[in-house]
Amino acid sequence: EVQLVESGVGLVQPGGPLRLSCAASGLAFDTYSMMWVRQAPGKGLEWVSGTDNGGEHTAYVDSVKGRFTISRDNAKSTLYLQMRSLKPEDTGVYFCIAGGWRFWGQGTQVTVSS
Repeated sequence: EVQLVESGVGLVQPGGPLRLSCAASGLAFDTYSMMWVRQAPGKGLEWVSGTDNGGEHTAYVDSVKGRFTISRDNAKSTLYLQMRSLKPEDTGVYFCIAGGWRFWGQGTQVTVSS
């Protein structure tokens, strides 16, 4: 059974940092592209960032470029999202997804508020 477990639930002040982790099991992690998607309150899903299976190629939505960094540790089967200079509009549930849109984590809440 494939499992993706996000961690890093947080309430953070505007301008602060937060790191999300996604621990994967039940799949050959190093063969899967990975991405982060978020859903703000009352809004639809928004793709945030993605990386290829080796972590060599990354991409970001324009609103987070320069503030977020996606990375992965294939030896630990873990995906990360380092977030800096957080803004209230970054608030939402963040999902870790493997293999395109194939496997989803349960999501983790990020709230940016003073």
